Amino acid sequence: MTVLQRLPIELTGSAERVLCRMFIPGEEDLIRGPSRIPEVVGRCLDLSESEVAVALQAIERDFTTRHRDLRDQFAAHYRAVAHLVEETISTQRQLLIGAYLTQEYAIEGAAYFNPSMVPHPDEPDSEKGNLRFIMSVRAVGEGHISTVVFRSGFVTSAGEVVIDEPSPYASIRANRYTVLRRRYVRQSAVEAGVDCTDLDLVLGMLPDKFTGEELLATLNQFDPRGLRNTTSNELIATMQDIARNSYEADFPETSVLSERVLWPTAPEERRGMEDLRLVRLQDDDEPVRYRGSYTAFDGSGVQSRILETDDFRSFSSMSLTGKGSQNKGLAFFPRRIDGRYLAISRWDRESMSLTVSDDSYHWNDVQPIEVPKSRWELVHVGNCGSPIEVPEGWLVLTHGAGAMRQYSIGAMLLDRDDPSIVLGRLDEPLLKPIGDERNGYVPNVVYSCGGMVHADRLVLPYGVSDWHIRFASIDLPALMDLLV
Repeated sequence: MTVLQRLPIELTGSAERVLCRMFIPGEEDLIRGPSRIPEVVGRCLDLSESEVAVALQAIERDFTTRHRDLRDQFAAHYRAVAHLVEETISTQRQLLIGAYLTQEYAIEGAAYFNPSMVPHPDEPDSEKGNLRFIMSVRAVGEGHISTVVFRSGFVTSAGEVVIDEPSPYASIRANRYTVLRRRYVRQSAVEAGVDCTDLDLVLGMLPDKFTGEELLATLNQFDPRGLRNTTSNELIATMQDIARNSYEADFPETSVLSERVLWPTAPEERRGMEDLRLVRLQDDDEPVRYRGSYTAFDGSGVQSRILETDDFRSFSSMSLTGKGSQNKGLAFFPRRIDGRYLAISRWDRESMSLTVSDDSYHWNDVQPIEVPKSRWELVHVGNCGSPIEVPEGWLVLTHGAGAMRQYSIGAMLLDRDDPSIVLGRLDEPLLKPIGDERNGYVPNVVYSCGGMVHADRLVLPYGVSDWHIRFASIDLPALMDLLV
C-alpha cells in the first residue's frame, strides 16, 4: 500500500522579489558604528537642483519597475530625517535624500522553506471540489534574517496542488502600533516577578484593551508611594518591556496577499521570525480565527510568540509565557478541549509534551507524551505542525533528528478526549530526505510546519534541506490503518 506520494511541484525563493528598507549609513546590520546620516544629508543639500533632477531620474529609471510604490518609500524615509533639514527644500530633493537612505533587501535570496498550510478565509472554489489555501513560508535573506511571506492556491479533490502566481513585488509597509490586553499584561508581569498588588495599582487605571501611549501616560501619572514590594523603576521597566514586544501590523486594504511580508518588529525577534505554525481555530461560541506560533530570534536567544489574524491583512503578535512555551516548536490545537487551550510543546528541546492554557498566551501546565525512541529520532523529537482532528483522534505529524543530524517526518495518533494518551505511532519515518532532497542550505532535512486535509488526503508542504519547498500527498485512511 502506498501511503505517501511526492507531488511534481517545487517552490523556490526568488532573488528578484526585493523590498525597500531604511538604510542608515554607519549602522549596517553586521558592522555597527555611529550613524553618518547627517553627513549624507549634507552632501545631498550641496547638490544643485539640476544635479538633483538628473540623479533622481536615473534612480527611478533603474528601480521603479522593481517596486510598486518607490516614491512613497523614498518620502517615508526622508520624513524620518526631516528634522535634520532646517531649510525649505524641493520635493525632488526630499525624494533624493530618501533614496540615499533606502536599500533593497532580497527577502528570499538565501532560503525559502518550512511552510504551513491552512484553508483560505475565502473559499470561492469549494463548490467545484477544490479547497483554497493560504500558506506561510519562512524566507531568509541577507544576514540570515528570517521573515514570513505568504502564498496561496488550491487543492483539487484528486489531491493535486495548484499554486497561484505571486506578485513580483514585496513590501513591509504596514501600520505598526502597540495594542495590549490588561489580562495578558497582568499575567506576563506577574511571571516576570512583579508584585500583584503593586501591578494592580497601574492596571486599575487602564481599560481592558489599551495602547502603548495610554500605558505610558498612565505610568507617568500613577503615584509610586503606594507601591509595597516593587520599586517604581522595576514596575515601569517590566511593563514597557511587555509593551515593546507586543504589536499589531495592518497592511493596506489595497495590498496583495503575496506582497505582504511580516518583518521582525519586536526587540526579541530582531534577527528573525522563524517557523510559523498556522492553525484555523474554531470553537462553537467564537468566530473562526487564525493563529500561529513562531520562534523569535534576537541574535542569541529564542522566544515563542503568537501571531493572530482574521483576514491575513491585520496581524497581532505578542510573547508567550510559561514553562510550556519555552524553546522552539510550539503547535496549537485547532479548538479548545474541556474549555481549555492545548498545544504540543518541545519545551525541553528533545521530547514532546502536552501543554495547557486558560487564555492561549500563558502555558504553565506540561505533561510529557513522547520521548525519542526509534533510531531515526534518537537526538530529539518534535511536531511538524498543529494536531489535525480526524475521526480516530488527533493526528500529529512529528519530526525526528537522527544520526548525521538527518531530519525525517513521522506520525502519531492521540486520543480525542485526552490527548495525553498516545494511541499509535509510526516506528519508521513517513517521509525522509532522499536523492537531491539531501542537498541544500542545511543538508539532510525534510521539515514541515503544517499540512491540510482535503478529500481523504493530507496535503503536506515540506521544506527541503532549508532551501526550497516540495509537496507530498498522504492517503489518510491508509495512514490511519498504520496508527490504530
